[in-house]
Amino acid sequence: MKKTAETGSSKITVTDPFWGHYLEVVRDHVIPYQWEALNDRLPDTEPSHAIENFRIAAGEAEGEFFGMVFQDSDVAKWLEAVAFSLENEQNAKLEQTADDVIALLGRAQDESGYLNTYYTVKEPDQRWTNLRDNHELYCAGHLMEAAVAYYKATGKRQFLEIMCRYADYIDSVFGREEHKLKGYPGHQEIELALVKLYDVTGNERYLNLSKYFIDERGKQPHYFDLEKREREDTKPFWFNNDYAYHQAHKPVRDQKEAVGHAVRATYMYTAMADLAARTNDESLKTACETLWENVTQKQMYVTGGIGSMVFGEAFSFDYDLPNDLSYTETCASIALVFWANRMLNLDANSKYADVMELALYNGTISGMDLDGKKFFYVNPLEVLPKACETRNDKKHVEPVRQTWFGCACCPPNLARLIASIGHYIYSQKEKELFVHLYMGNETRLEADGKEVELVQQTNYPWDGQVSITVNPATEHTFTLALRIPGWARSAVVKVNGKTVDHESFMKNGYVYLNRSWTKGDQVELSLPMTVERIQSNPLVRHNVGKVALKRGPVVYCLEEADNGENLHGILLPRNAELKAEYIAELLDGVVVITGEAERIVQDNWSSLYRPVEEQTRQVQIKAVPYYAWCNREPGEMIVWVNEKR
Repeated sequence: MKKTAETGSSKITVTDPFWGHYLEVVRDHVIPYQWEALNDRLPDTEPSHAIENFRIAAGEAEGEFFGMVFQDSDVAKWLEAVAFSLENEQNAKLEQTADDVIALLGRAQDESGYLNTYYTVKEPDQRWTNLRDNHELYCAGHLMEAAVAYYKATGKRQFLEIMCRYADYIDSVFGREEHKLKGYPGHQEIELALVKLYDVTGNERYLNLSKYFIDERGKQPHYFDLEKREREDTKPFWFNNDYAYHQAHKPVRDQKEAVGHAVRATYMYTAMADLAARTNDESLKTACETLWENVTQKQMYVTGGIGSMVFGEAFSFDYDLPNDLSYTETCASIALVFWANRMLNLDANSKYADVMELALYNGTISGMDLDGKKFFYVNPLEVLPKACETRNDKKHVEPVRQTWFGCACCPPNLARLIASIGHYIYSQKEKELFVHLYMGNETRLEADGKEVELVQQTNYPWDGQVSITVNPATEHTFTLALRIPGWARSAVVKVNGKTVDHESFMKNGYVYLNRSWTKGDQVELSLPMTVERIQSNPLVRHNVGKVALKRGPVVYCLEEADNGENLHGILLPRNAELKAEYIAELLDGVVVITGEAERIVQDNWSSLYRPVEEQTRQVQIKAVPYYAWCNREPGEMIVWVNEKR
């Protein structure tokens, strides 16, 4: 079934088997399921109370505020997912439900424009007294993002006007003027949201407010210390008494390494890239590039997961990437996708699209089971269920997905990402159209002011054959730039059946095809998808002597369901032949990797230790895509496999 998305002047209809399935799951299962969760109608799950909080704030119900201080953001992300789903496919009933929620938000809004149920209901006299901890600006940002998405999807202005009123109020409170607070959010989010609000309204105050929040961050005297003294808080901050947790330890342009809470960091980096693009700020662009290299070359998992430690849901230090203790929050990989997308707006370089693709096919969608009803908050790369149940340092690692969470930021975040997937395929710049991702779709873009239809057909990520039909409204000259993924060791590009010496037209990982295009022109891209063994930098101590399996953009894992228990006893010989095969009946249809390996013989051990006496037996292993693990019976899982040389 086709799903259509409006993105400004472009229109994208996703026809892809892989992502089309996910779009259907989000539309038919995730959004309705999460609506039930927000209304506390799911049995045996953590209550949300999020909708009820708004009813209480509006004076339409009695009771106390319940939930996290940022509970409003769950409703915001749900509304944003609804907006993108409505772009893809009209649904009058769902739209009416969203309209009703938006009307409720309007009734809960203060006359000043303020809108936050925690402070309205629980602490009405304490607004803006604890920006460090209490997420007021974070919630505002998510509501702004939802309002922009809903306006673009439906053309309805009510939600947008509600949030413009709130943004105007926030602008009256914060800034460099003498009468304003010199603060900024403890959890970054509003910065990128204000840029989106600016894009649809043209109101430069929103762009300037975003820039203010970025520029003010980390300056001395430190605002978090000032507000702390004002509220007579004498306790040291719990994260090593260090504001690195919020990336507020120094001004953003002076930050060279990713530190602190991974989601806060990457939301901020996204906003920095946005601002660099819109204000031509070279210093912000340079800071983004420096931080990108640190994150992706020293602190990112092979799955596109980031944030390696449970303490602070945070980055730890370079090359510290434990597999069984990893935090790798679903929201962090989602934020990495956002950031990569914005870096592409700054510079069309395949290194950004490669990471965006890696996170999309691995570290994000692993956070949801295949039917969209259970979720991971944490996405480890190695799981031993007994250790998760017994060891305190692994209590954060769940061996199975959960129905919901008290802190439910990840499920609606993933829903809004998947529902908006069409927005990540292309970008355009004057006479250049860029193809960043390969998935079946039909779209209409503009090149040099003239409409061009692109029809992309592929069975990606299982097949590397991509066909793009180019249909300009009238014959004209422009450039179609195709990304050649970094994992593709060789590629063949053809235009109307003729092979192109694409290396002569390569720049930063993109093939630039500049020609006079006519209706029906065919571009074919062949990306050989071979099974690759991936090694870590030897400074990643956890993976020395191990390999991971990858085919195209998809990272693989071994599960107990296919390979038995004690997966750490499997040794993959370096010369073992590995085969790839598509199995339609398995895990909604996946390519599996099989091959001969060895397993350490365990049944002849009579003591805990002994002199070396290596005994192994041959076994057949089967690897499945990492994103699909734990969709059968629970058990062990590993991404990194011991290698036998």
